Amino acid sequence: MPATVRSKGNGSNVARVLITGMSGAGKSSVLEILASRGHMTVDTDYDGWTLADGLLDAERMRELLLRSPDIAVSAAVENQGELYALFDHVVLLSAPVEVYLERVRNRSNNPYGTTPEQQEQIRVYTIEVEPLMRTGATRELDAQRSPADLANEIESLLTPSIELH
Repeated sequence: MPATVRSKGNGSNVARVLITGMSGAGKSSVLEILASRGHMTVDTDYDGWTLADGLLDAERMRELLLRSPDIAVSAAVENQGELYALFDHVVLLSAPVEVYLERVRNRSNNPYGTTPEQQEQIRVYTIEVEPLMRTGATRELDAQRSPADLANEIESLLTPSIELH
């Protein structure tokens, strides 16, 4: 039986993964786990990745992706689709809207989703935007699974197995 090896770092057997989904899907939680396992991660909700107009700083992201072969990025912004070609995988985390709403009401790391207006936005975005995300996704995962389970599956995309004969 051939041996299986997982490669990390700057080798050729690594991948760039975009994790997308509605607010409350668990993107940040999954990134935290991946980061704790040594993967480079970027949560575009923080550190100036989103510009004043609400769009992703696409040029900055392009530059990052050109020099980072092993990275997981989370984003849920209007212009993310223009960067899909730079990723090896686009993973959509999806769940029923009530799951999203329950999570945003109870989270402490991000204030978005606490007001009735923001919760209505999430309802509308789930109907109007999530289907668009789905069309660009290379894989869709059930966000009702535990963050650790989701991180395990996404990690398998970041460090694909190779068989040695």
